[in-house]
Amino acid sequence: MSTVLTKTVYPKVVSEGSDSGSDKGTFSPTESILEVPTLGAPVATASSSFWRRPKHELDSIATQPSVFDDPVTLEIYRPPAIWENSHRFDPAARWTWREEYRIVRKIDLLIMIWACLMFFSLDLDRSNISQANTDNFLGDLGLTTNDFNLGNTLFKLCFLIAELPSQLISKRVGPDVWIPSQMVLWSFVSLAQFWLSGRGSFLATRCLLGFMQGGFIPDVILYLSYFYTKTELPVRLAWFWVSNYMAEIVGAFIATGLLRLRGVNGKAGWRYLFLIEGGLTLAIGLASFFMMPPSPTQTKAWFRPKGWFTEREEIIMVNRVLRDDPTKSGMHNREGLTIKKIWAILKDWRMWPIYALGIVFMVPMQPPQTYLTLSLRNLGYTTTQANLLSIPSKAIGMIGLIVFCYLSEIINSRVVATVLLQFWTLPLLVALYTFTAQTSPWIYFAVVTLIAGFPYVHPIQVAWASTNSYGVGTRTVSASIYNMFVQAGGIIASNIYRDDDKPLYKRGNRVLIAITVMNMFLYLFTYLFYRGINKRRDRIWNSWSAKEQQEYLDTTKDEGNAKMNFRFVY
Repeated sequence: MSTVLTKTVYPKVVSEGSDSGSDKGTFSPTESILEVPTLGAPVATASSSFWRRPKHELDSIATQPSVFDDPVTLEIYRPPAIWENSHRFDPAARWTWREEYRIVRKIDLLIMIWACLMFFSLDLDRSNISQANTDNFLGDLGLTTNDFNLGNTLFKLCFLIAELPSQLISKRVGPDVWIPSQMVLWSFVSLAQFWLSGRGSFLATRCLLGFMQGGFIPDVILYLSYFYTKTELPVRLAWFWVSNYMAEIVGAFIATGLLRLRGVNGKAGWRYLFLIEGGLTLAIGLASFFMMPPSPTQTKAWFRPKGWFTEREEIIMVNRVLRDDPTKSGMHNREGLTIKKIWAILKDWRMWPIYALGIVFMVPMQPPQTYLTLSLRNLGYTTTQANLLSIPSKAIGMIGLIVFCYLSEIINSRVVATVLLQFWTLPLLVALYTFTAQTSPWIYFAVVTLIAGFPYVHPIQVAWASTNSYGVGTRTVSASIYNMFVQAGGIIASNIYRDDDKPLYKRGNRVLIAITVMNMFLYLFTYLFYRGINKRRDRIWNSWSAKEQQEYLDTTKDEGNAKMNFRFVY
């Protein structure tokens, strides 16, 4: 996750705050530069890190050069009147770094923290079946591990099926309406698991839960993009997924207490686990109707008459996001997508390598992770011990998530930061394959904990897919497609460990080792693929004069990442 996540090459510009003839920042024709108020010096495009952020004089101008500083390109990219924030658009608006830092902190407090809480509740309801397994969940319902696999498969399949429809609904009614609605719907399904009676009801609730939760993550990411720039969003997505790990850690502690209710009113402890955690999600879902404003300029409501932001803050929020990415005004927040547009996005072959990675990159780690608590119980650990012993893997994974996301920013490479996951996993899977029935349970626990605590590079790839999509409508669909492929990978992973292969799963581990090696070559191919496209475009673009470049921009029918001046990140 680098300082600049996407690169679009523009004709040369002369603007205050940069050297004459510089290629950095915005573009304009070589003729007639608009007289504009002082702009801030362009933020360096060189790689930086969380520990080496660019230093700015707090009272200096923060407004970055953009396409809005030239009269020709201003009209090309001017937000349409139908866009919900158009009344706050002002190409002459200027603000200081002090104001920008203050407003970003305010957005973090009011928007980001609540987004993390919503994701926390999703994973609480999605992963509590692992804790239920430690309380004889399968035995109470007369299920086998193959039934458990089928339930996981159906969950991921329904999650996958719901991704795109959910995104389409979200774009039509707005994520501020659809996301809380999703949460309320799945919370009822989650708490209804209290009344599970056998295989049929188990499979039915798995299907419904997956269908209700599908699309939630890309919906929230789309919503967050209304408030954050390209350089700010990936780091926040890293912390967004930290809430996922926190849910699993906190969930393990909650389960340790709730599962002790086994026998109360003659009910199993796992029934109370589903009921209480589902009720918690219901409360958060209802509150989300009041905590999610439609856009930066629509925070006023009958229950919040003064809104969250002042007019000055709204101007800063709108213009800083648009200067970072002018395409964000391309669709308003209640605008649906046409079938023609969806088909065009599906045909975008330039995104296929990332989709392919989405299928396979987590498959080698998922079976050991999914079976961790069940394996610990089979090794003789008690319900409480199995739940508590699952916590170290979550803590390791959470730390790895943060480290690898910042590593991507430091080295300015998505491929290197993500392929390291495969190198992390391969030796551990080989070790797992060598285990026998005589292997110490503690050695097994240590190795499987490291596998289950893998560095979660998914946020990097989500940001990667979003950046290479370019454009609000395109990102909306491509985010769903990418997540659909990830869920497809989960379906594959759910069926690798089979009942006739337990308890050591030798056959399954051989498959996981083979997939890991294949993944390494797939990442290499992706690197060469995007590097090759960028080199070809550089060669063609640099062979044109500034006049030819501008003529292309004015007349081209290419859209999004198909434009000759767009550069893919890799």
